[in-house]
Amino acid sequence: MTTQQPDQQAANRITPEMWNELEFTGKAFCSLNEEQELILNATTYSPERKLSALTPDNYATVVAALVEKFKEVEHKALELDTEWGQQEDKLKLSGKIARLKEYIQRANAIGDYSPIYTGLEEKEKEVQQLQDAHYAEKLKLAEKAEALQDSEDWKATTEAFRTIVEEWKAANPADKNRSEKLWERIEKARNHFYERKRQHHEDIEQDMMQNLDLKLEICETAEKHAHSEDWRKSSDVMKELMDKWKTIGRVASAEKNEELWNRFIQSRNIFFDRKKQHFEQIQTEQEGNYALKLALVEKAEDLSNNTDWKDTTALLAHIMDEWKTIGKVPFEKADELWNRLQAARDRFFAAKRQSAEEFKVNLEDNYAQKLALLNRAEHLKQSENWKEVTEEMNDLMQEWKKIGHIPREYGDEIWERFIAARHLFFDRKDADRDKRKARFQNQLDSRFQQTRQFLDKIRAELEEEESKLADFRESLNNTTGTGSKEDELRRHLENLIHQIEKKLPARREKIAEVTRQYEELHQKRSEGRPEKNRQVEEEPE
Repeated sequence: MTTQQPDQQAANRITPEMWNELEFTGKAFCSLNEEQELILNATTYSPERKLSALTPDNYATVVAALVEKFKEVEHKALELDTEWGQQEDKLKLSGKIARLKEYIQRANAIGDYSPIYTGLEEKEKEVQQLQDAHYAEKLKLAEKAEALQDSEDWKATTEAFRTIVEEWKAANPADKNRSEKLWERIEKARNHFYERKRQHHEDIEQDMMQNLDLKLEICETAEKHAHSEDWRKSSDVMKELMDKWKTIGRVASAEKNEELWNRFIQSRNIFFDRKKQHFEQIQTEQEGNYALKLALVEKAEDLSNNTDWKDTTALLAHIMDEWKTIGKVPFEKADELWNRLQAARDRFFAAKRQSAEEFKVNLEDNYAQKLALLNRAEHLKQSENWKEVTEEMNDLMQEWKKIGHIPREYGDEIWERFIAARHLFFDRKDADRDKRKARFQNQLDSRFQQTRQFLDKIRAELEEEESKLADFRESLNNTTGTGSKEDELRRHLENLIHQIEKKLPARREKIAEVTRQYEELHQKRSEGRPEKNRQVEEEPE
């Protein structure tokens, strides 16, 4: 037993020779340590981290799965690049940039992360540079125009100048004085180019007559070979004629140029149509066999990614039986079809063997994705930016639902932490809303009490005035005597009555106005808005 233990230990380890012989994309970015762990090497952007434990039985499969997983990492980066290109307001993508950066620091995949980190850094910088870009855009147009002014690609450059003008019209406005100077530079470059273009067209008119003779000669040669049955020689001649045609410029008349082209093409079509018909007659039977076998190959390829292992194995065996009953196919296609069939079968059976290892890799990467979402949620939970963070919290939940299961050993911890972060934020948001609502209600109650006290006061004042008026009128009616004192008393009472009657309408209007305000405040106090209860959140299946 003791003499066999070292051998057994060696058999359970990946030797340096095994590691050196293993080739895969991204090998330069990782290494194998003494503990037989696959390590993603440190870079200027991220520290060293462990990816997976390896054994001689699984190391090739695990490495292949980790390399394949990097395509998903690149796809996420590409999705962000696409959305970045489509989004006009770059600032709205800052959260997604942060989440992707958090994820790739933990992604369970092998590859070159540097371009992704570089892309994220560039996006972060661009968010800070948007305000200075307008003038720079127009400056680029002016510089582009000046770079084109000496071009000899007349057609493309003419179109390029049209594009520059359209881009100038669509560009964001800049300072008027500087824009006028830039536009003067563009106009100067355009005028210089169009003057050179005019001179060029005058020069090439002399070449067009010579081009006419050369194209006539090509047409006559093509017509001689149109009915040839020397397929190889005439095919070479037709190719040489086409190559020669491409080197000859236009003739003076567009109609004549088109006439010669149609004459040449007609001769070529006659020859190649006859050649095609000749070989189709020979290959009809073999092409029929090819179609039948191609259908079997495509069926096998459709099945190659199927995970219904038992039924798919039986279907692939049936395909092999059908293959043997079909005759030959064209020689040049035989190996291709057979190799595709074998590749489909090999792919299926390799996937059948590797499914367990790949499933484990996917679980680890799902954990990395969910951990990135968790960290973002915990970063946001103390925010008071209620509207924007509510939208991002909902985005985080939608992304969480799209991600699959994680390894069982991690349990429900990150889900509980994720939900706790969400609940903390929304509880704080509800508390803030309730606090503002309570403050508003207290202010409303205070105004209601003040209004009610003021209404009672002016109503009492009105009753007192009306009581005085009644007393003065009664006193006036009871003053019936004659004499200067009685006359003076009556005048005094009449004056008092007049003053009170003059004030009463305004007092009644004031009472009516305050009563309306009192009733409005009473209505507002009695109204209530139903609270929205959040549903109990459960981790998605």
